[in-house]
Amino acid sequence: MAELIDLSELQEKVILVAVSTAEEEDTPASLDELEELASTAGAVTVARIIQNREKVHPGTYLGKGKIDEVRELLWDTRATGVICDDELSPAQLRNLEDALDTKVMDRTMVILDIFASRASTREGKIQVELAQLKYRAVRLVGMRNSLSRLGGGIGTRGPGEKKLETDRRLIHQRIGQLKEELADVKRHREVTRQQREKNFALSAAIVGYTNAGKSTLLNRLTGAGILAEDKLFATLDPTTRSYTLEDGQQILLTDTVGFIRKLPHHLIEAFKSTLEEARYSDIVLHVVDCSNPQMDMQMHVVKETLKELEIVDKTIVTVFNKVDRFRELEAMGDSSVMQIPRDFSSDYQVRISARTGEGMEELQKVLQAIIRSRRILLEKVFPYSRAGRIQTIRKYGQLLEEEYQEDGIAVKAYVPAELFGKLYSD
Repeated sequence: MAELIDLSELQEKVILVAVSTAEEEDTPASLDELEELASTAGAVTVARIIQNREKVHPGTYLGKGKIDEVRELLWDTRATGVICDDELSPAQLRNLEDALDTKVMDRTMVILDIFASRASTREGKIQVELAQLKYRAVRLVGMRNSLSRLGGGIGTRGPGEKKLETDRRLIHQRIGQLKEELADVKRHREVTRQQREKNFALSAAIVGYTNAGKSTLLNRLTGAGILAEDKLFATLDPTTRSYTLEDGQQILLTDTVGFIRKLPHHLIEAFKSTLEEARYSDIVLHVVDCSNPQMDMQMHVVKETLKELEIVDKTIVTVFNKVDRFRELEAMGDSSVMQIPRDFSSDYQVRISARTGEGMEELQKVLQAIIRSRRILLEKVFPYSRAGRIQTIRKYGQLLEEEYQEDGIAVKAYVPAELFGKLYSD
């Protein structure tokens, strides 16, 4: 009988490496996040090293003494690779691999690998492959051994893996094809969006740092049944669901991919069509994990990314999530927990727990108030020959009062501004 191989023994063991410069304020926290990313990608962290330098070494990322230290650690821990906490240049990647004689990865490669394993829709797969190819096109010379599919592990997964061993010319051809496919998907999205606009439905994009609880919130409100895990980037493909508020008004909610610090620019570029859901929405629900010690930094990253995507002039609701976890940590006397601040850059703020349902009524009231502020109060008597207009009001607005009189139907309702003129002039 053939001997079974224990795959757990083949699990990647990695050493995390970071350079702390004067500009980098919180390197240990960034390395904690990198460890979580590595774990999500299926690797085990066996050691971590931080080098304090005035600036990153342009040729090898680390200084010579630190490289010797990492080489010894590789031998002692039997690690199979090294992950750097920044995006490496092609030269840094090549030189560091030569100096350490092991597989070297950077933060971007790990994020791309997670995205590759998470993508399930056609759009998601196209975007991941496009981001992977753009990243690797400039690194073909530097990656050599780690490009081999036989090596396996982080950096070799995803729809683009077979193409990664081809030359740069073929990669650029493939990038062109993917851009055309993505343009098709974008056109399809625009048609869907225009259809929604015809229905006068307001839309809200749920944005936030990765693992803040965005999918859990969408599931709590709409019963969407989408995957919600305590992992980084559990959601990659956007999901839109209709949500009916208690007063009968409807709103479309879209879950989006989470943001993260040091999010590579070409990754934002590749996922622009997905993130455009936030650009074309009326409301932005910014979900914040208020139990995370890095809450302030995470809020800043989200706001800066939204600015980069030109998502401005929206009604913003800051949703402080995981208040149940926040209270638990506070009761335990955890000094790392911050007090929940006031977000002066948002229009509304609520405190909720998407997991337990706490604060959902308050969130509903906020959404109702926003929708109502976008609508106009209509008071009119419709003749019985125009009774069909009542159905239009029911479908697209909020009917408050309806009274049948001799001369027609007296109506009091909130209706979308786009409909008001048409209904009033009838």
